Amino acid sequence: MNSNSTAAVADKKITKPRKSSLQRKETLAGFIFVSPMLIGVTIFVLIPIIATFVLSFSDWNFIMGFNGFKWGGLDNYQKLFHDPQFLKSLRNNAIFLLTVPVYLIISIVLAILIDKHVYFKSFFKVAYFMPYISSVVAVAIVWQVLFHPSAGPVNQFLMSLGVSNPPKWIADPDYALISVMMISVWISIGFNLIVYIAALQSIPKDLYEAADIDGANGWVKFKSITLPMLSPTTFFLMITGFISTFKVFELIAVLTQGGPVGSTSMLVWYLYDTAFTNLKLGYASSMSTVLFLLVLLITALQWLGQKKWVNY
Repeated sequence: MNSNSTAAVADKKITKPRKSSLQRKETLAGFIFVSPMLIGVTIFVLIPIIATFVLSFSDWNFIMGFNGFKWGGLDNYQKLFHDPQFLKSLRNNAIFLLTVPVYLIISIVLAILIDKHVYFKSFFKVAYFMPYISSVVAVAIVWQVLFHPSAGPVNQFLMSLGVSNPPKWIADPDYALISVMMISVWISIGFNLIVYIAALQSIPKDLYEAADIDGANGWVKFKSITLPMLSPTTFFLMITGFISTFKVFELIAVLTQGGPVGSTSMLVWYLYDTAFTNLKLGYASSMSTVLFLLVLLITALQWLGQKKWVNY
């Protein structure tokens, strides 16, 4: 008995180092495989985030090199919330958030119609998805022609209907932001439509059959089955949509460049203009920090609120 127990203890002592050595080799191999991704994320994401946060407390014109680097403390943030152009850009971004529920509603209605009541589903999927995969610059130029104040097809059509003084759209401060929002909705419908159609096709048909047996009409089935089953998809699209509204840049750069009279200036555009036109990198970094915190706050609020309306 003693010899057997001694042998068992010896075997454990031999196998334990082997297992730990094998685990170390597997861990090392895992780190080697993921190291390209980790290096890329560190260099292109983590370090810029930290550098931006540090620079937001400085007054630095990078043309002058490190000799022009000066600590400013909280001066940039104090100046930020007294900057009328920044506050206007922030207000425009808040208004631009309304595009998300608009194109979500349009997308879900179109998805239901295409999935259940339309032939040639593939054609309509491709047709609605084309604006999303097209170049934003090309799309913006096309809409710039369509929204031309005098010779544009949109105003020509309105005048043919008897509208004597149609809006000047992107040339009018009162309509410029609405025009950009309309274009953004038109671009975004395709992606959301495809995702909603995929989600509709994954809903169990048994639920609708049971509702038919109970005598439920179309509205009851939509309210009690379709919407709850689509709530995880809606939650995903809402989060990504709100985040994308804070990244609107190409449309503004091509169409309006923040004008007229700053009516379409967004946070990202004003940040870009401050950093690369006015060369105020520290001030622009404080804007990007505020933008990061705003997106983080909105996402956190959505995560907290999803417990009440998302059904998994």
